[in-house]
Amino acid sequence: MGQLDGKVAVVTGSGRGIGQQVALRLARDGASVVVNDLDDAPAAETIGMIEAMGGKAVACNGDVTAADFGERIVDTAVKQLGGLHIVVNNAGYTWDNVIQKMTDEQWYAILDVHVTAPFRILRAFAPYLRAVHDAETTRGERVVRKVVNVSSTSGTHGNAGQVNYSSAKAAVTGMTRTLAKEWGRYAVTVNCVAFGYVQTRLTRPLAEGEAGTIDVQGRQVRVGVQGARIAMMNQIIPLGRGGTPAEAAGAIYLFCSPDSDYVSGQTLVVNGGT
Repeated sequence: MGQLDGKVAVVTGSGRGIGQQVALRLARDGASVVVNDLDDAPAAETIGMIEAMGGKAVACNGDVTAADFGERIVDTAVKQLGGLHIVVNNAGYTWDNVIQKMTDEQWYAILDVHVTAPFRILRAFAPYLRAVHDAETTRGERVVRKVVNVSSTSGTHGNAGQVNYSSAKAAVTGMTRTLAKEWGRYAVTVNCVAFGYVQTRLTRPLAEGEAGTIDVQGRQVRVGVQGARIAMMNQIIPLGRGGTPAEAAGAIYLFCSPDSDYVSGQTLVVNGGT
């Protein structure tokens, strides 16, 4: 038996990287998972991996910043998988620049994906949450539900060239603390994980002069980290390296598991000891 048998989880941005590893970790412990990605193929890959281990997963693909996405992903969980117990707000990307060169488009795009999208998902979760909690209380049941928001050390400490991302990730910690206070009455824990350097496609090593990019809704967004900077970070990090997506998923899983049923409103910094 897994710790999450019978639970249903939503994990945004789970077609790749940390989100994919979170979805796999939750499924391995018994949860059914709603997988999300901008593109169908990565989501299908994650679902295939979950099904191969005997788990159950469905897709709710598309842009998390769409106005109706919150309702859509909550409805997918409730109608296709029978409920919703865990929400992991993981989707996001970086679009960096120093403040004098940052456009309004860059600013709002990053705030939308990291702050507005989680807000809408959690707002859509609220009516279902209240109704199901009242029904469970009437039956004498106590079911603890979980929200985990993903932040960054850029949000807890700031980072040059990331005024949009740092501001968004700082806002996520405020959202976490507030909802922990609002939703404790419904037996919901709300926590946050702030990552330092984790080895994903957004932080992949680049050769000198190389410019890595990803496509985000037709925008070519620069990603990746110069190899010399990665070497410097590895020297600074006491554990000597960046974290892996699977290790990052383990930190998120802590807040999804029954082991954290009396932990709420917290931000766990995961940075290898820096």
